Amino acid sequence: MLTVALPIGSGTRESMRPLSAAGGFFALKGLVQDSSPRRMTVWLHEERSSVTPYGAADQRTMFTPDRIAIEKLDGTLVAERRAPRDSFSGHQMNTPWDPLHRAYFNGYALWTYLTTPFLLAMNGVRVEEVEPWKEGSEMWRVLRAYFPGSIATHSTAQDFYFGADLILRRHDYSLNIAGGFGGAQLTSEYCEADGIRLPTRRRAYTRGPDRRPILDMLMVSIDISKVNFS
Repeated sequence: MLTVALPIGSGTRESMRPLSAAGGFFALKGLVQDSSPRRMTVWLHEERSSVTPYGAADQRTMFTPDRIAIEKLDGTLVAERRAPRDSFSGHQMNTPWDPLHRAYFNGYALWTYLTTPFLLAMNGVRVEEVEPWKEGSEMWRVLRAYFPGSIATHSTAQDFYFGADLILRRHDYSLNIAGGFGGAQLTSEYCEADGIRLPTRRRAYTRGPDRRPILDMLMVSIDISKVNFS
């Protein structure tokens, strides 16, 4: 389980939630999954996040788009990488990752997920509605977002699918730091905290040529509980 805290504004902590992550993607990267409790903090008005603990009980990560670091809880630097995106040059789906690669991925990916849909209103993000998607008996509206280079995220263009209740059902992207394969992440089991509804279950699959998730190719699973804002 990971515990995630979402601050809003300049360092003001807003929510805390345990979270567990698994899936075949990490095995492809030569990474062993660890189910120890963690706390993740993300900021909504700037791209910044931190996971505690990371690698050791007295360590945490500190992520921004231009730097990823592992440090002791007292701030002592353990390792860092400037311009971390450059370190993924030439990577494919099965290219091994080191701890800083994983920390960078955790930092931007969870920041993206936990700030959706608020990040769509950030400066520099362009959004347009595209052709709706038929899912069984439902018709989902699709917003295509184009992210500026200043925001670290999966890919420049990403699709967000919303049901008739305007709740996010699915999130599509290309995982550019791992060869650019297409991903389709299904979101469900919503909870409510202080009037804000958030998905507690996320399942990311590879995406087939028909744009549908390949359900026997689960890449990442994320489960969240105990959502609260403070």
